[in-house]
Amino acid sequence: MGSVAQRFSIGQRVRTGPVRPSGHTRLPRYLSERSGVIAHLHGLYPVADDRAEGRTDAPPQALYGVSFEARELWGEGASGFTVIADLWDAYLEEAP
Repeated sequence: MGSVAQRFSIGQRVRTGPVRPSGHTRLPRYLSERSGVIAHLHGLYPVADDRAEGRTDAPPQALYGVSFEARELWGEGASGFTVIADLWDAYLEEAP
């Protein structure tokens, strides 16, 4: 099994997918289906979700630091700061 290569670049807009309803996930619910920007590239790492479920043979994936504007997460009343979350490739898709 090979690694999942980096698909995104710094500055690229991305969107998170929906949070899985059951099981372990490192994608917080408040980030589910939200748009952000790739701020950091961390390299390839094992996905914590896979390891928590005993899948130690799953290939590592690209891990990104994704920056989210507060108003994207909590509405127009929240502004003036950003949240940066470290998220694996499987959680992300290209933003429209």
